[in-house]
Amino acid sequence: MATEKNIRNDKRILVKYRELLTLGEHKLDEKDFRMLKDATSLALDACETMPEKMDDFAIFHSLGVARIVAGEMGLGVTSIVSALLFDFYLEGRISNEDVAKITDNTVVQIVEGVVKISLVDTNKSDNQGENLRNLLLTLSSDIRVILIKLADRLHVMRNLNTLDRTEQLRISAETFYIYAPIAHRMGLYNMKSEMEDLHLKYTNSKAYREIVDRLQETKASREKFITEFILPLKNKFEAENLDFEIKGRTKSVYSIWNKMRSQNVDFEEVYDLFAIRIVLDSDLEKEKSDCWKVYSLVTDLYQPNPNRLRDWISVPKSNGYESLHTTVVVPGGKWVEVQIRSHRMNELAEMGLAAHWKYKGGTERKEMEDALNRVREVLESPAPEAGDIIDDFKQSIYNKEIFVFTPKGDLRKFAAGATVLDFAFDVHTQVGVSCMGAKVNGRTVPIRHELANGDKVEIMTAKSQKPKQDWLQFVQTSKARTKIKQALQESRLKEADNGREMLKRRFRNWKLEFEDVNINKLLRHYKLKTATDLYFMVATEKIDLMQVKELLQEKEKPVPAQKTTEIGEEAVEKMVSGSQRQGDYLIIDKSLDRVEYKLGKCCNPIYGDEIFGFVTVSAGITIHRVSCPNAGQLISRHGYRIVKAQWADTGEEVYLPASIRVTGVDDIGILSKISDTISKDLKVNMRSVSIDTSNGVFEGTLTLFVKDTGHLDVLLRRLGKIKGVMNVSRMEI
Repeated sequence: MATEKNIRNDKRILVKYRELLTLGEHKLDEKDFRMLKDATSLALDACETMPEKMDDFAIFHSLGVARIVAGEMGLGVTSIVSALLFDFYLEGRISNEDVAKITDNTVVQIVEGVVKISLVDTNKSDNQGENLRNLLLTLSSDIRVILIKLADRLHVMRNLNTLDRTEQLRISAETFYIYAPIAHRMGLYNMKSEMEDLHLKYTNSKAYREIVDRLQETKASREKFITEFILPLKNKFEAENLDFEIKGRTKSVYSIWNKMRSQNVDFEEVYDLFAIRIVLDSDLEKEKSDCWKVYSLVTDLYQPNPNRLRDWISVPKSNGYESLHTTVVVPGGKWVEVQIRSHRMNELAEMGLAAHWKYKGGTERKEMEDALNRVREVLESPAPEAGDIIDDFKQSIYNKEIFVFTPKGDLRKFAAGATVLDFAFDVHTQVGVSCMGAKVNGRTVPIRHELANGDKVEIMTAKSQKPKQDWLQFVQTSKARTKIKQALQESRLKEADNGREMLKRRFRNWKLEFEDVNINKLLRHYKLKTATDLYFMVATEKIDLMQVKELLQEKEKPVPAQKTTEIGEEAVEKMVSGSQRQGDYLIIDKSLDRVEYKLGKCCNPIYGDEIFGFVTVSAGITIHRVSCPNAGQLISRHGYRIVKAQWADTGEEVYLPASIRVTGVDDIGILSKISDTISKDLKVNMRSVSIDTSNGVFEGTLTLFVKDTGHLDVLLRRLGKIKGVMNVSRMEI
């Protein structure tokens, strides 16, 4: 427990407080300075009875969050003070009356908003979608609430090494699946990238370390190339009397890793490891023309790829991002991405909606509200299925955008892949439910037709048209999907009402009571969840009413207890309450005896992999690698089902299956060389082999039995040295 003497005498606090005063662009007047000083004093007093947080006084976390809010988001004293105090309010060490005495009502409201988000428990149930909804609905009060919460989560991620392994995994997964996407939607690209990098660091440390090391090894040659690329551009810009800043920016570790994985390439084959950014000091009215002038000068020197021009100056992204992107090629064939923007655009790109907050002009404030409204659109459904909100939210923010026009020339933005039906629901719900097709650029197309950039769309409707279940398969926007589900649900409820009346009449004819006992008997027999499901099936003639009569009139038999289909926290605790099983190669939560377990087929864990256990509904415990592609969602959505697992040292060699992917030139004898290396040289048994060849290149998937990760690494290195083999890697899934 912290003490006043320890805290007040800690010189680090004074240093960090003074640093806080100098951060950001805001100059503190006397009133602001007094409020910040009083807030810090209040936090120090509250810290006396607070337990340590992340291995230090709780005040250091609060000061760290405030530093991010001030220095990296550029927010003002109201946000800084709110960031300083909310943690102590959350822990009940200070009250809203305490906050109100030294600040104003705005700070009180923001503090209460951040606390409301922090109280959303994203770890105790499967209904993660509803948790995300509760978290995001607080956006309706003040944008600074979510910005401070993002800063809080970033500071936790930066100090994740102070927490135990279980918490590292849980927080990393939650950050990746919830907070990084929110940061992206808010336009906080730096924050989003850092969160993704830290997630990779704690869930796949080997891959993270390898990429960091490779970036360090290639740093000198990369900087030399950037210098040589930039020099002629500088000369041209100076000759045109442009006020500019130009530098190279390396891509994030996660984005490099993701590209290596998705394209199945080595580090050396990722061609766009960095981008060149040109930032102009330009007046607002000359921004666009200056950016296009620079584009012209760049393409005078280097050949552009016309298919890679991205104009987000004329039409900014949904989150307000403005920039001009092009990709050019230099002698020797190397491609380089060039980003061109003004200082104002750069600030918006770096700080997103945090920067929008600082602009008090009507258009900037409107853009901020428009972006927030698009986030809220994801939350419109009153009763979403668990997980749907997360999937829709991630899809809505990460997809590339297209721009299409209404018949009157109004511009509308959609995710790439959006269809005519998405457009119709964007116009109006009633237009969507009655949509039967459209005229796109004057040509009649069906509702499934995918829209392209620049399309002019005119929706055609019919009163007889009704939403269908298969519509959900081809719409892209969360708004369309939500409205279709609502319409289908309304139709289903209407049918169910008809079915209920029909069944009620039959019960009277059969001289049976229309009561819960009989309805529940039917639900058990037909394995239905709700009475509504039963009534709907009666109305749509999917249940034979004569069979219903026979079932209800026969003598009731005892109904065996059914297995539960959901796992609660108590059930999980019971499943792992035995003693450690002897002579096995796994220790699960140091307390596994009666519970069955199996190794996950999605990631094939082997000795040496960092692993965890996941309690399934009916198949005991499944063991996954921490770096398993499914791990993040399992930990994030079902945190309480996670149990600790580690390999046991039994003194015996246990060979487990691992899958690898090999690609190379399809020369005569190369497959024989691979087979000989595996079975003869390394004495490794193969479980299965699958080879495909095309255009002189082969790709093979091999499942082998190895004893540990070290054994697998040796195998990969040996295979990689075979002449003609281009790439060999362990399969993620």
